[in-house]
Amino acid sequence: MQPFAFLHLTDPHAVPPGETLIGQDTNARLEAAIAAIAARHAPGGDMPVAFAVITGDLTRDGEPAAYARLATLLSGLPCPAHLMMGNHDNRIAFADAFPLAPRDPAGFVQHAFATPAGRCILLDTLEQGAPHGTLCAQRLGWLADRLAEDDGPVLLFLHHPPMPVGIPGMDVIALRDPQALWAVLAPHAARIRHIFHGHLHRPIAGNWHGIPISSLRGTAFEVRMQGGAPLVEPQAPADYGYVRVDADGIIIHTERVPLLA
Repeated sequence: MQPFAFLHLTDPHAVPPGETLIGQDTNARLEAAIAAIAARHAPGGDMPVAFAVITGDLTRDGEPAAYARLATLLSGLPCPAHLMMGNHDNRIAFADAFPLAPRDPAGFVQHAFATPAGRCILLDTLEQGAPHGTLCAQRLGWLADRLAEDDGPVLLFLHHPPMPVGIPGMDVIALRDPQALWAVLAPHAARIRHIFHGHLHRPIAGNWHGIPISSLRGTAFEVRMQGGAPLVEPQAPADYGYVRVDADGIIIHTERVPLLA
């Protein structure tokens, strides 16, 4: 296969116009990231991208005005964007702002699509009103069906990490019952090339049951690496991931966007 590239963004936490989150204008931070992306990854340039995946927490708290602002900001991307649910999202408000966004037959915001590197499968881990993630029997059944449809390689995306990372305040709000997810994935583990997630607001990399897994700081803020309750570092740079894929491997460049003046 010819190498191709896509973007991984996460946790923009868009707010209604004129509002902030922990003193940060998260919309301005996302806008700066999109401007940097448009300048570097436009079609016809030397680092074009096929699409972007945004792994959840699209808004501060699911506000309709925040989704409307997000839609405007995302129009500046030089590629299509695949949007996912995080614990700060609301499926109804999201559907009103993004009526063409794919949903599964049960109404969950999850879908799959083909790429030169394999099939991307995007999961909806939102448990409405809760900070932790959930994959119910319906969502796991949908995933099992997608995995059974072909035997090619898979890139898997979800908001909540399925494993603890050693930050207690974040580990308690990770994906609940990750072994139920693993029971679905295990028969297909050899062809799952990578798992991408959000939620942690940290650039991390490792593996889960031998499958490579990674995340990003995101565009809104950073969570510090420390014990106890999560501590936010709002002045950390915004991040996005430039993911380059070929037949032999996956390379993820974590690109920092300078803070606004």
